[in-house]
Amino acid sequence: MEEYQEHSLSGRVFQRIRDDILQGKYQEHDELREITLGKELGVSRTPVREALRQLELEGLVTIIPNKGAYVTGISPKDVRDIYAIRSSLEGLCARWATEHITVEQLDELEEILMLSEFRIKREGTDNAEQVSMLDEKFHSILYEASGSRILCRLLSDFHKYVQTTRKSSVVSEERARKSIREHRQILRAIQEKDADSAEQLANEHILHVMQHLRRQEREQ
Repeated sequence: MEEYQEHSLSGRVFQRIRDDILQGKYQEHDELREITLGKELGVSRTPVREALRQLELEGLVTIIPNKGAYVTGISPKDVRDIYAIRSSLEGLCARWATEHITVEQLDELEEILMLSEFRIKREGTDNAEQVSMLDEKFHSILYEASGSRILCRLLSDFHKYVQTTRKSSVVSEERARKSIREHRQILRAIQEKDADSAEQLANEHILHVMQHLRRQEREQ
């Protein structure tokens, strides 16, 4: 029982540190000290050490013997790779959603789109953030609607990996409007049980996001 609790604790510590890295609390090359993290999280060094080893396996941390653990972070190439993988997986997700989505989930997606369309027409400093949050919620519900726990977990993790990049990127009003229209097309295909169209539209949606990010990189 004690062994299970220890593993469960290291899992929670791992999740917390990973979330902090992905949300930008720690920058690339920052050192992650076991003692400091232990005090901050109220745990001993053992679960912190185990969590850092697991983060190294994920590629988010580099452990240098006799020196310490350092944040690797997500590189621009990692982001491009993640979006390329996501484009295929999101297509599969939309395809499966045509079979497994519930009436409640369809209603939720419809409500999100209505709120997004309302927000994009309004003027205000918080509108961009609100539209971004609604975008994340749309995808989150779609992942659940796939009916696959494994696919949902994979896509949710990928979404978290590029979260910092999404927040730091400038999403133009034009791109936001296009994104909402693309979401509307995906939802319509799912409502009509058109698996082929749903898959293609979801795939193209992520590819369009990739193209937008690449344009931004060239302009910087």
